[in-house]
Amino acid sequence: MDQIIQHKYIDIRGVKLHIAEIGTGPKVVVLLHGFPEIWYSWRHQMIALAAAGYRAIAPDLRGYGLSQPHPELEKASFSDFVHDTLAILDHFQIEKAFLVGKDFGSWPVFLLSLLHPTRVSGVVSLGVPFFVPKPQRYQGLPEGFYISRWKEPGRAQADFSRFDVKTVWKNIYILFSRSEIPIADRDKELMDMVDPSSPLPPWLTNEDLAIYTSLYENSGFDSPMQVPYTSLLSKLGEFTITNPKVEVPVLLIMGDRDYFLKFPGIEEYIKSGQVKDYVNDLEIKFLADGNHFIQEQFPDQVNQLIISFLNQVPDQD
Repeated sequence: MDQIIQHKYIDIRGVKLHIAEIGTGPKVVVLLHGFPEIWYSWRHQMIALAAAGYRAIAPDLRGYGLSQPHPELEKASFSDFVHDTLAILDHFQIEKAFLVGKDFGSWPVFLLSLLHPTRVSGVVSLGVPFFVPKPQRYQGLPEGFYISRWKEPGRAQADFSRFDVKTVWKNIYILFSRSEIPIADRDKELMDMVDPSSPLPPWLTNEDLAIYTSLYENSGFDSPMQVPYTSLLSKLGEFTITNPKVEVPVLLIMGDRDYFLKFPGIEEYIKSGQVKDYVNDLEIKFLADGNHFIQEQFPDQVNQLIISFLNQVPDQD
């Protein structure tokens, strides 16, 4: 009989987190989403992992979907996601797990592997290599660069308030599906970059849109705008790990049309092999025509790469 994704809530670190879970295997995979995503963005991977004998756990990060927000939102940061993930492992009495991250969800995954390597069997990152944060990384981009716009307190909310949640979510997803960095004209907002008649990407159904809409109607956009965007540039300067080295095995999966490759220096950083200065055991896979949402765009290919990687990582005490 096919396994079904189960849902539950756990109380950790002062908030109630929503957890999606499937599988009963002895090896555990924890999947952390990005933006504008949610646990649901891992649905294809979770089912495939369970079928391959793994236990898959995908939380809604605090402030997203069905999980409660930080009680003091202005103090929320990436470190919350790191500590929450560790607390999830402790709650389920999981000594060690594979971690899979996507978009900004890869950052707490990498941080956890640096700070608590004995709890991590291996890492899969979709769309984001490990790099040492530099607050000046984005300074050469135009004023309309989406991160610069969204880090301004209240600006995204004012932009989004002109539309319903369904339209906002759809517009962001369409923008991030493109191969160019979202950069608005000086006299325009990000929402103005998408024609109202633009269709959904072909891999996303109206049912998918309805589910994402419902989850973001529940959470709103205040928490997602705080972390990663409003807090991003201020928190990057807090990275204090000296000579960081990710010692666990890492698989990096990139779509070759992911707009993140257009960020200053990122494509060269990956393709030149410089990224391996920080990751001892790194495998890199590029998917032709893959964009920012490769796990939904090409789920079978991504599932095969992830499961093959997990299967080849030797058991460790």
